[in-house]
Amino acid sequence: CRSTIFYIVPDFLACYPASSHYLKNTPTQLAFFERNIVDSHYYTRTRASTMSTTEAQDPVKSETNKVESVIRSRKERPTGSTHFGDADWDEEQVDEIGDATWGEVAKACCVHDAKEWGKIFVGACGALFFLYFFLFALELLGNSAKVLGGCRAGGLLSDETNPVAGLVIGELATALIQSSSTTTSIIVSLVGAEAISVNTGIYLVMGANIGTSVTNTIVSMGQMADGAQLERAFAGATVHDIFNLLSVAILFPLEVISHYLYHLTNAMLPDSVGDGEKWEGPIKKIVSPFAGRVLKANKDVIKDIATGKVESCDAYYPVLCLDGIEDYKHCASKCDKDAGEEVGVDCGRVGLITCDKDSGECPGFFQNGASLNDDYISGGVCLVLSLFLLFVCLMALVNVLQRGLAGMSTRIIYKATNVNGLIGIVIGAAITILVQSSSITTSVLTPFVGLGVIQLEQMLPLTLGANIGTTITGLLAAMVSDNVDALQVALCHLFFNISGIVIWYPIPIMRRIPLRGARALGRATRRSRLVPPIYIIVVFFVIPLLLLGLSSLFMQKTVGFTVLGSFLVIGVVLGIARFIWWWKKQEGLQKCLACLDRRTDMNNTMKTLPEDMQFLKSKVSLLAEHTGLPEDEEAGDAQKGSDGTAEEVAPENEEVAIEDKED
Repeated sequence: CRSTIFYIVPDFLACYPASSHYLKNTPTQLAFFERNIVDSHYYTRTRASTMSTTEAQDPVKSETNKVESVIRSRKERPTGSTHFGDADWDEEQVDEIGDATWGEVAKACCVHDAKEWGKIFVGACGALFFLYFFLFALELLGNSAKVLGGCRAGGLLSDETNPVAGLVIGELATALIQSSSTTTSIIVSLVGAEAISVNTGIYLVMGANIGTSVTNTIVSMGQMADGAQLERAFAGATVHDIFNLLSVAILFPLEVISHYLYHLTNAMLPDSVGDGEKWEGPIKKIVSPFAGRVLKANKDVIKDIATGKVESCDAYYPVLCLDGIEDYKHCASKCDKDAGEEVGVDCGRVGLITCDKDSGECPGFFQNGASLNDDYISGGVCLVLSLFLLFVCLMALVNVLQRGLAGMSTRIIYKATNVNGLIGIVIGAAITILVQSSSITTSVLTPFVGLGVIQLEQMLPLTLGANIGTTITGLLAAMVSDNVDALQVALCHLFFNISGIVIWYPIPIMRRIPLRGARALGRATRRSRLVPPIYIIVVFFVIPLLLLGLSSLFMQKTVGFTVLGSFLVIGVVLGIARFIWWWKKQEGLQKCLACLDRRTDMNNTMKTLPEDMQFLKSKVSLLAEHTGLPEDEEAGDAQKGSDGTAEEVAPENEEVAIEDKED
């Protein structure tokens, strides 16, 4: 076989003067060498039929183009650099990426011919198109979540709670309505209306910080079609989760014990706060009107339930529009109770779905006379549509970016995106201030991490900046209110995020903790695609609900429930300790990985089972032809064997069977 390879393309070996080195080394190197030889031979045969006159006249140039055309690995390049789309793209580590100059970056970015500029323009237009509808899908997803979870979120935020319950309620409310900015604004409004205390508001915003990362984790599941992309995207999404969880694990007990955030911000408060104006980012102004034509959530419902103005969402139904005209003036304008105006006579009534005040129009899913269930159905339909559109736009955006970056060296990409950590934090904060949502910022960046354009080390400071930027929403809401306590809660949110950054980012050994955790979760997706949905359900819903149930026992203020809660807490602590012991000392991790591997192997086996059965049948047919045994006789023997009525084989037949078996 090796001599045949030498005989086929002797001219190709001239490019590899050390070719004997490949043949004397490991089988892996031999296979690599032989694969290149075969690829070159195939290229030579197919290229010869289409070779131009110029190439025929210049065999040196033709040979150079031939060798370059088969390069699909960094191992084949003199520079050793990986190009986007290479076969070993996923194998390169960050410390293996070579350094490029800014001149190379500028050349790769700006030096193109007319045809390349045309392709870049078309690609940029396509990327902007899909990015817009990606943002539109995120906005529609948030509106749908507010319609479906608004009543429950308002009920969760309505009561004074203990610190653990406040933390969990803030997380659950944010996960339900898919927006930490909305949750924080409501919390600030509740504190401003003196519905809850400042201390409770602090714990609620801590929980909102955890719940805000559920959106980009959902977005990372849109890259499930490619295992390598899913690994990187899920790691890029969960690094935000892990940082927030670690910050809460350190700062929550510290706040409960010392109230350091309360005292720090209390010392910074002015005597009074003047009325301000609500500011809306430019991206919101571009995307929100279009999304509002489909579905617009009524945030006042959440606030009214949380502040106790109404007991439940039933008070807003049925929806009523004056004279049957569906617009803001006849449906959503508020009654002036001081002037004696009544609902149904002087003003209308809307529920979880409302009309747009600026345009005066009602969305497509608004319905006069709708009941609570009707609005829930509309919210559910829009939720499904938004998720479908989100994943379609995500896949299209990833495809456009892949085509645009094809052939680009990782040295160039890494040089262009490898900014200083502090600059990355500033960039993340600036983007979040513009879009007024940390969920949008991290969700847009997650696909770039999945593609490998942004490294995980660069994603971390960007998400930290997004955490800083999202606090601006609460500060703006506090400026609208004239209550000093509302401003204090907004400042607590800001300094909570700054404290987390100070603890986990500047020191390299501390910074590696969230990075390693995110990489471990990303690697787990290689073993099973069920890891992301299980992670979302367990981290954002199951564990918070368990903690909320335990804390509610202590809120009953009775001896029986307190004792029961104490025993359950002790049981949970012992169970966690036993799990850690099993995970670390009894090879629990290896057992879980082995279980995932078996499941993956079983799924792969089931996928190839039809082809394998056809292969086995063909081999059995060949064996039957070789032995001369008719197929019907084989079937008859098999039937006799299955019935248990087969007779003993005669000695002469037995000898023939043994000979056939040996053959």
